[in-house]
Amino acid sequence: MKTTQRVLELLEQNRGKAVSGEELAGIIGVSRNAVWKAIEDLRSTGIVIHAKTKRGYFLPDSDNSLSKEGIMTLLGSTSLKVDVRQTVTSTNDLLKQLAVNGEPAGYILIASEQTAGKGRFGRKFYSPNGSGLYISMLLRPDMKAEDSLFITTSAAVAVCRAIESVTGGRIRPMIKWVNDIFVNRKKVCGILTEAAVSFESGMLDYAVLGIGINITAPEGDFPEEIKDIATSLFGDMEQDNIRNRLAAELIRELEKLMADPLDKAYLEDYKRRQMLIDHDIIVIKNDQRRPARALGIDKRARLGVRYEDGSTETLISGEVSIKPKS
Repeated sequence: MKTTQRVLELLEQNRGKAVSGEELAGIIGVSRNAVWKAIEDLRSTGIVIHAKTKRGYFLPDSDNSLSKEGIMTLLGSTSLKVDVRQTVTSTNDLLKQLAVNGEPAGYILIASEQTAGKGRFGRKFYSPNGSGLYISMLLRPDMKAEDSLFITTSAAVAVCRAIESVTGGRIRPMIKWVNDIFVNRKKVCGILTEAAVSFESGMLDYAVLGIGINITAPEGDFPEEIKDIATSLFGDMEQDNIRNRLAAELIRELEKLMADPLDKAYLEDYKRRQMLIDHDIIVIKNDQRRPARALGIDKRARLGVRYEDGSTETLISGEVSIKPKS
């Protein structure tokens, strides 16, 4: 482990408490000058490290930089491989490349910023630096392609549970079938599952689960095209170490649910959190928009709808939105 990583790990383990350069040097087995250089290197990446005369260095509780050391300190032991990077093109794209090259299941890639974040239907996913959490997980489930909806829907439950955990239940997120998380009727999180299928067996070769969460308001607010539909969990309110805390809790929830993606015990929670049921909606398929009524979620996580002509349909995929009031 590099000196910078070890220094950050020790500071995370003692967050809010000063640790002297001499003590850091002794634990790591390097010179005090090497510790000083590591501190400066960490500061250059945007990590806030304070120094107290004759007491040492410390990370303030208010520091919200995202790091593997910060996440792992909170997470503890895990069977997953956690990789944290500052800026990537797309966490999903990078994991798909690793999957094709044979990377085993359980790889989690987290980024502070995406320059080419992706949403459903080829849309861009706004992923600015410093205000969100962008995380993808590589899965190789023993699962038929037709069952892949369980990956997305169980992940939606994991996100909701993680948010409730870090906020002590103060924020109660809702799910808009199939993959969006809403707070106060606005979107705070999108989920995108991409998979490769074996044509011979119809089984998944791999699946990459991508999650993007708006944690705080981005600098300069959201872009004009999404500002009326997007929001963040905390707005401009300061939250101590929130990105590392939410990442750790989300990984913990994902690890539990993804241990057996076909275990449908989570489905009752998924149904309970739905915001569309018994509401008038618009079903968008093949560029056509049809008014309908959302009826409920079945045991395969599909959405039942009834159209204005009285016909019904069970949706496996597609896009739905709440019908605006006239």
